[in-house]
Amino acid sequence: MKMRQLFDHATSSYTYLLWDEDTGQVAIIDSVREQVDRDQKLIVELGLDLKYALETHIHADHVTGSGTLRERLGCRIGLHANAGNACTDLQLVDGDRIYLGNQRLEVIYTPGHTDTDISYRSTDSLFTGDVLLIRGSGRTDFQSGDAGLSYDSITQKIFSLPDETLIYPAHDYNGFSCSTVAEERQFNPRLGSGRTREDYIQIMHSMKLDKPSLMDEAVPSNLACGLG
Repeated sequence: MKMRQLFDHATSSYTYLLWDEDTGQVAIIDSVREQVDRDQKLIVELGLDLKYALETHIHADHVTGSGTLRERLGCRIGLHANAGNACTDLQLVDGDRIYLGNQRLEVIYTPGHTDTDISYRSTDSLFTGDVLLIRGSGRTDFQSGDAGLSYDSITQKIFSLPDETLIYPAHDYNGFSCSTVAEERQFNPRLGSGRTREDYIQIMHSMKLDKPSLMDEAVPSNLACGLG
């Protein structure tokens, strides 16, 4: 499966294009509304057929471009069923498969940052959204977040994958673009070096973070697939 990683500097958000070379069928993961023109232009330039606009969760820090992409390119929108939003075409759950020609993505439910978190697994890569970042993890203090569930998702579902599995998060704030399961298991300061579940919960609960500046706009808009 081919992949292209794209970046939105305003929100430090990554967007991913994943496609099957034989058929040109492509999925976009975690689109950003302000980058829809960029993404559409690239899809057209590469001669690809956008089949799916997939979300890793209901974002609080940017507005998705999925609804606009569906209007323009006729794709289907996928999000975890817990979101309960009527605009979504695919109400995804753990174990679902998304097919792009001869390639497929596996849906892994990885709650903790929110209760709608999905990670998408390809043959050698995992797109983790916000639940696992490079040398970090997503906050757990809003949107039905749960530090214990976050720890369980990461250690039981993500860290159980092969060591060489590439980790591609939805954000990075330190200039990194990808990691591996082995690296994060060893070097992630919140999770590595034998950190227990209780250690992780204490770390997450001790964080004093400001409310995302776009949260009041982003969450309701994203529940409407970016068209609210």
